[in-house]
Amino acid sequence: MESPMQTPTVADAARQIAARRLSPVELTQHLLGRIDAEDTALNSFILVTPERAMADARAAEARIMAGEARGPLDGIPIAHKDIYGTAGIPTTAHSKLLQGWVPDTDATTVRKLAEAGTVMLGKLATHEFAFGGPSFDLPWPPARNPWNTDHFTSGSSSGTGAAVAAGLILGGTGSDTGGSIRGPAALCGIAGIKPTYGLCSRAGILPLSFSLDHAGPMAWTVEDCALLLQAMAGFDPQDPASADRPVPDFSADLHGGVRGLRIGVARSWNDDRPVSPAVQAGIDSALDIWRAQGAEVRELALPSLYDYQAANYIVLVAEAFSLHEPWMQERFGDYGELLRDRMAYGGLIAATDYVQALRMRRELCAATAAAMQGLDLIVTAGAPAEAPRIDAVPKWDNLARPSFTAPFNLTGWPAMSVCSGFGVDGLPVSVQIAAKPFQEATLFRAAHAFEQAADLRAKRPVPAPRWTVEVAT
Repeated sequence: MESPMQTPTVADAARQIAARRLSPVELTQHLLGRIDAEDTALNSFILVTPERAMADARAAEARIMAGEARGPLDGIPIAHKDIYGTAGIPTTAHSKLLQGWVPDTDATTVRKLAEAGTVMLGKLATHEFAFGGPSFDLPWPPARNPWNTDHFTSGSSSGTGAAVAAGLILGGTGSDTGGSIRGPAALCGIAGIKPTYGLCSRAGILPLSFSLDHAGPMAWTVEDCALLLQAMAGFDPQDPASADRPVPDFSADLHGGVRGLRIGVARSWNDDRPVSPAVQAGIDSALDIWRAQGAEVRELALPSLYDYQAANYIVLVAEAFSLHEPWMQERFGDYGELLRDRMAYGGLIAATDYVQALRMRRELCAATAAAMQGLDLIVTAGAPAEAPRIDAVPKWDNLARPSFTAPFNLTGWPAMSVCSGFGVDGLPVSVQIAAKPFQEATLFRAAHAFEQAADLRAKRPVPAPRWTVEVAT
């Protein structure tokens, strides 16, 4: 078997491993070496687990050599956002409150990915309890953007976004309550999907907002996300919101193209949240490619982004505070400043506010479904602009301005961010594509068609050896 010279995609590695041209053991050793050499600049990992990784890799290689491979993910090195419970391995949520906590069991998705044969490299940085960041007053520093370490990754699946982009892992897990898979995917120039609400179990994943939380994969390409989601998806009676329905083959029609698909463009949302020239150029490029490939593109009238944002934020902070209230009363000072202030806001929300937000949510879901009659997909910006500097992110940024991602948490519809180009200082930009519930296969088909035609996956960031931002002590 050949030694790897650079980080392959999940799909490429799977093909090479199956053909016995790539060793899972050597691939894992290569990535552990890269993490050791490069992650001091990125802080994408909270914990690296080399012993577990090598044991997983040796077991995968033995299965493959014996002709007993478990599938395309056997021997593929990944890592988990550190809100995913891992049996016998610390899970901290990037918070002092859980420093040293070791779960007894794996999250359902962690177990399913392990059963598929993946190699676990470790636990990845997040924002504190998937909500408070970027913070500089926690036991671990925030993850940094590998395209420029002075810049933000977005949140809260920040470590996964950084590690995938830098090629330290082939794929990883994320969670998304208002955009925390799609935001880091957008700013780090990778692919990330928030599946339909209920498609992936959240059992064993530390919650933030029970009616908005989604679990999903992040990787370098759309195809890689499809392969990872295949292993993660499925009914789980331990999650009350889990959907009891068959899981389709997400890769079966991946190369089917977009001919005949009807795509709606939510241009009015740009009036609510203007986008940078590079972001708009990426959206225009995607639409041109899909038109040329035979898709129909139409304008789409949707409610204001501010309406989605208002309902999403009230529901999120109210549900989050309901979970954290005992700790907020007893250990308020152990939270980081950003999480403290953002979470405490939930204690000021009246029951009437929460009920009105739920009513607005129902109205917005109905309006979105009505607007999508006769359409298959929605296209928007993934993020409004290139990544800001990490020391210039306002504390109340997620409250002051609406996001392009929150509407699809509120509706529970599947949505993903895909790199659509590069803007100021070579920082990546992205396009967001959303579909109707449980139409992930259609979503992957369109995203893959764009990704292949745009041909942006050959360019990887080169992480700087250090950063220049002053870190608060």
